[in-house]
Amino acid sequence: MKAVTYDRFGPAAEVLVLRDLARPAPGAGEVLVRVAYSGVNPSDVKARAGTRPGVTRPPFPVIVPHSDGSGVIEAVGEGVNPGRIGERVWIWNGQWQRAFGTAAEFIALPDAQAVTLPEDVSLEAGAVLGIPGLTAAHCVFGAGTVTGKTVLISGGAGTVGNLAVQLAKWGGATVIATGSPRDFDRMRAAGADHVLDYRSDSLAADVLAANGGRLIDMAVEVEFGVNIATLAEVMAENARIAIYGSAKDMAPEIPFGPLLFKALTLDIVLIYILPEVERGRAIERLHAALADGALSLPEPNVFQMQDAAAAHEMVEQGGRTGAVLVRL
Repeated sequence: MKAVTYDRFGPAAEVLVLRDLARPAPGAGEVLVRVAYSGVNPSDVKARAGTRPGVTRPPFPVIVPHSDGSGVIEAVGEGVNPGRIGERVWIWNGQWQRAFGTAAEFIALPDAQAVTLPEDVSLEAGAVLGIPGLTAAHCVFGAGTVTGKTVLISGGAGTVGNLAVQLAKWGGATVIATGSPRDFDRMRAAGADHVLDYRSDSLAADVLAANGGRLIDMAVEVEFGVNIATLAEVMAENARIAIYGSAKDMAPEIPFGPLLFKALTLDIVLIYILPEVERGRAIERLHAALADGALSLPEPNVFQMQDAAAAHEMVEQGGRTGAVLVRL
């Protein structure tokens, strides 16, 4: 089978190589998926570049990158219902702690990691439900319903943030989203009740004004280090902050006093290690929102296998609209 691979860290154009690998066979409890689309996420490009703290070389001799994907089940291993053959599925954790991810024509992985794709959801959309979809769903609903609450979502135009805006609005929340003015219309289209410039010198005051002077019930945060001071000011007592990123400041100073006297919950979300029960709930929420027509995914940026390096570079550059996919 054809697969995108790397065996050393470095720039995408230098280390990503298209090569032939043996087609895998599903083991006991596994399914073999013929991959249609492979999703490229920031964590994938950081892993390939070797920028994870303390990691100096790839953990396997050859790596097929990417954890997200979609496709059709081709075969099943012992103990798996053969009726699954022919099912359209979406994949999570395809390359988490494994050598071979979804950037190949086939992937064999545990049965539970190939989730039946709802009938009216495209394979392109399915390849976005793993890291972005589950992260957004758990951030928004990880502590229960949001009906009647005000949810502050930073980076409301990013893939995760935009899905979080849609999910929170579907869940009955008032949504305040921050982002660049160029993306205001997109955030409003996703359901944001109020959109704010994330670079405003008076962001905390802007957030409170948008909420009628009231403090915020919950936040979904993509840049914790940059925004912690603002969050400490605008969050209500006993509020929850779901944090899924802090790329611009990975060692932030935390104003513990204001957090303590509001008893704020800092919920750090790493979707790869989400416990089974919580993951199941996030999947249920995603599928329910899809069934209700409440999730709209922007047109993805699709690359051919031989152009996988360009796909990685697009993710690294940022500022894009829509997910980045590699077509298998």
